[in-house]
Amino acid sequence: MKDVSAMEIVQAMREQWVSMTGMASMFIGTILIGLFIQPVYNFDEIRAFGESGSTKVKFIFFELLMIFLFTVIIIWMARKGLDYLIKGFVMFALGISLFYTIWPVALILRWLILVITDFDISTTFLDIFAIVATVGLMTLLYKYPEWYVVNSVGVLVGAGVITLLGVTFTPSLIIIFMIIAAIYDHWAVNKSKHMLELADTMINLKLPVLLVAPKERGYSFRDEKEKIMQEDISSTDNNQNKTEKKSRDALFMGLGDVIFPGILVISSVTFLPEIGPVVFDIWGDPSLPIHLGPMLVGLGTLFGGLCGYVALMTQVARGKPQAGLPLLNGGSILGYIIFGSIAIGFNQLWHNITFL
Repeated sequence: MKDVSAMEIVQAMREQWVSMTGMASMFIGTILIGLFIQPVYNFDEIRAFGESGSTKVKFIFFELLMIFLFTVIIIWMARKGLDYLIKGFVMFALGISLFYTIWPVALILRWLILVITDFDISTTFLDIFAIVATVGLMTLLYKYPEWYVVNSVGVLVGAGVITLLGVTFTPSLIIIFMIIAAIYDHWAVNKSKHMLELADTMINLKLPVLLVAPKERGYSFRDEKEKIMQEDISSTDNNQNKTEKKSRDALFMGLGDVIFPGILVISSVTFLPEIGPVVFDIWGDPSLPIHLGPMLVGLGTLFGGLCGYVALMTQVARGKPQAGLPLLNGGSILGYIIFGSIAIGFNQLWHNITFL
């Protein structure tokens, strides 16, 4: 296979810079929202496997098994034509994650009402507000799944997921998680190609497990055709010297490509030593403030993920669907190590972990 020349790649990236920048903005925004709400959920009661589970490798393998089973089940149901079951199951799961992102917004609303009217709203109201807002957004997604609706819900869902996972596992475990996931993603996209089939299923059902960045004005995600990812791989194989021109009208990125770098960012500010002055403490008691050292490591991890994103876009410009996690996770891990070594010291970056 002949490689596309560097000049052709640069030209293709110039033509798509708006959509690539838009996708990068969603990547950053999802992680920053997660960073913003992290103190609300930084408690042992919130961690999926408790305080002791944050350092146990077996729970990482459990999460990986769940991801694999989810993929297999969704593909099986899609082949059986059970789209309504897929949509119902995924919408329910997305709604739960969305609730966890919206609930802190209700806290802000409660504070504003208290400041303006001197009236303190009960926590029951917060729950009701979050439920109503979640149901409203999911209803909008179901009835009008245009790209900006899908992206809005996807960003909020992603923020909730990275926060809940980020406060559950230490960075040492997250890095193991990311390395194994990157290997699996490479195999699933480039070898078995079943991840492309999964992506096409989600595009067809208009579900926000993919972020969408239109390349041109007037693009409608609701009109997106079926099997676009698999058709792209086929057309690329038959036209090896061509960069992507007309095969797709938008860029697509799986939400997992944002979630994995994001959970390392959240885990950094959650579990690293509280070195340096407090730099983020808007939530007050009983939340815990974020100190400068962990914040710099988290932002350095995000920067590393962005470097991986730029490298990924040079591959996407070739016109062939790419496994995002090897580059995104790799960049994030390098950012964690490099910025962490500078900000708090290399030895402070690691936690003792157990396998059982």
